[in-house]
Amino acid sequence: MSRPTCAHIDLDALRHNLAAIRLRTPASRVMAVVKADGYGHGLERVARALTSADAFGVAALADAQRLRAAGLNQRIVLLSGFDEPADLPLLRHLAVDTVIHHPSQLAMLDALDAGTPIRCWLKLDTGMHRLGIPAADAAAVAARLRALSVVDPELVLMTHFSRSDEFGEEATPAQIACFESACQGIAGARSLANSAAVLGWPAAHADWVRPGGALYGISVVDGRSGADFGLRPAMRLCTRLIAVNRIRAGEPVGYGARFTCPEDMAVGVAAIGYGDGYPRHVPSGTPVLVNGQRVPLIGRVSMDLMTLDLRRQPDAQVGDPVQLWGPELPVEEVAAAAGTIGYELTCSITRRVQFIEG
Repeated sequence: MSRPTCAHIDLDALRHNLAAIRLRTPASRVMAVVKADGYGHGLERVARALTSADAFGVAALADAQRLRAAGLNQRIVLLSGFDEPADLPLLRHLAVDTVIHHPSQLAMLDALDAGTPIRCWLKLDTGMHRLGIPAADAAAVAARLRALSVVDPELVLMTHFSRSDEFGEEATPAQIACFESACQGIAGARSLANSAAVLGWPAAHADWVRPGGALYGISVVDGRSGADFGLRPAMRLCTRLIAVNRIRAGEPVGYGARFTCPEDMAVGVAAIGYGDGYPRHVPSGTPVLVNGQRVPLIGRVSMDLMTLDLRRQPDAQVGDPVQLWGPELPVEEVAAAAGTIGYELTCSITRRVQFIEG
């Protein structure tokens, strides 16, 4: 192998996390959200590991096509809904549910030729203000959908939370109350909870939950990792040292001379960089594991390489293993150093990284 950078995907961890979510939501069906190529873990491998889910959630029809081509027959929900009339025959052909979030979609359905009814999820805007029918219009839009022969009468009502990762914040209870008020008298299953709401807001569990990051063992709750909620990280990103150099005190390391050696020291070079998806803008001091022990990243991450302070690993040698995140180093910690969330890091892994299932 000319480049030792690998993302190890733990399929048992995916199954464990789905089981843990079911334990938290025993009265709910589970839609496993596998958008963004399974949060960077690989769409097909994730879906095959999670075949016991009640449905899969995707953001693009192309993902639904990939799942059907892989032989997966589970219910699929197009979370962003269809964009143009040409999408509707493909929805029918693939037997994909669609989210309805805008009046323009109603007009397209109204003009659709007779045929197999399409199952719809009516999305209400209860405070996210991104996608969704105004909550006050819920009854009228639901009635209009049910009057269309091309729409399956099994309607699901849904919403999305803006601050469910903040467990003490009042925005989520307010959104729950808005949703419940808007849905009074409308028949159909309810779906409110994303990953954070699965973990922290039991009142939002309802008929369907829609976990995404939690399935991959990732938390977006500030200061807490997935392991804090009994989840297991599904990705371990690894590489190896390809050089160990002795650098004299006062000498700079890397582009821009962002780090200067405070003393004579060993500097390791690891075969990973932003060309592999590791964030370029993490600061010196961000933790990395060498031989299972923490060492600080130093200097600026480059496209193919990063440099490491090996003073805590004086015996480190070329070929020694390096872990960027995984069970022993939560991706949430690296993400916090980068000023982002773990979802972005796992979704950013590039095609030159070798994926290994385990």
